[in-house]
Amino acid sequence: MPDAGAGQPARTRLRQSLCRAAAERRTVTYREAALGIGLAPPQLIQGVARLLEALMAEDAAAGHPFIAALVVGRARDGLPAPGFFEAAARLGRFRGDPAGPEAAAWHAAELARAQDFHAARSETAFTSTD
Repeated sequence: MPDAGAGQPARTRLRQSLCRAAAERRTVTYREAALGIGLAPPQLIQGVARLLEALMAEDAAAGHPFIAALVVGRARDGLPAPGFFEAAARLGRFRGDPAGPEAAAWHAAELARAQDFHAARSETAFTSTD
């Protein structure tokens, strides 16, 4: 059985990786996100999806835009998987059909908010002196 704390370092690495993507104003695929933090098969995509849902819960609790909006499906025309919208709905941020036009519009707005918010935080982190 895996160590209960084993997810924390991966979640931290994923957030850091996505903050870099936000600073560069780009998105990443689920596979790129998983491989970028060293996840290995099997269940590569499911593993990163679980981590993304944990990040979404953290962001919701903090009142931040979802950094998980930066992760999109390779074959989904720039949209995240339906699970992203389902998690956003559970967290009270999205209402609508995950496959409908409202999903694309909501994602575009959330992606812009997340990139702005997390890019600004990354720039502050990169320029601060300790």
